[in-house]
Amino acid sequence: MSDTVFTDPLAPRAAGAGWGWILAYGVLSIVLGVLAFLNPFAATYAATLVIGAFLIAAGLVSIAAGFAGRDHEGRGYAIGFGVLSLVIGLLMAFAPATAAISLTLLVAIWLGIRGALEIGLGARFKRGRALMIVLGVVNILLAIYVLATLPWSALTLPGFILGISFLLGGVASVAAALNHKTGAKPFAAPEV
Repeated sequence: MSDTVFTDPLAPRAAGAGWGWILAYGVLSIVLGVLAFLNPFAATYAATLVIGAFLIAAGLVSIAAGFAGRDHEGRGYAIGFGVLSLVIGLLMAFAPATAAISLTLLVAIWLGIRGALEIGLGARFKRGRALMIVLGVVNILLAIYVLATLPWSALTLPGFILGISFLLGGVASVAAALNHKTGAKPFAAPEV
């Protein structure tokens, strides 16, 4: 006896599970993108402060782990890494304009890698291929632009770049969610 399930080809496809979450993510990305684009200085400043806070927290925890792990062979590394993270985090928190240049470099690297991944993934898509490839190309072009305009634009450019990237990523997610709502697989790649 076979376990094959036959479905009526004329029956409407069931809605894809989780499409609402994909849609919510897309809408949130669009909103964040628009806000970052409207006030790029605030977006740059906020990103610098958030990253600084994460580095401060990581530094403190790493230092504590180093001192608490008396018999651990990585104790010196944990303390050293913690001090480095703490110093850089404090610099980002208390000298965000200076740290914005470093953040700008990180954003450029992130955009370049993200763009390359999106082009590679988009080339494998059945639906939404062009949108994903365009998103990847735009992110790579943005990365090149960021690097070409350093250091003068470091105070606003990361905010613009994040805004554009979030906006386009949100549009791609909304399109995928609406497609998935009809029963199609979200971000479908061809079957091998």
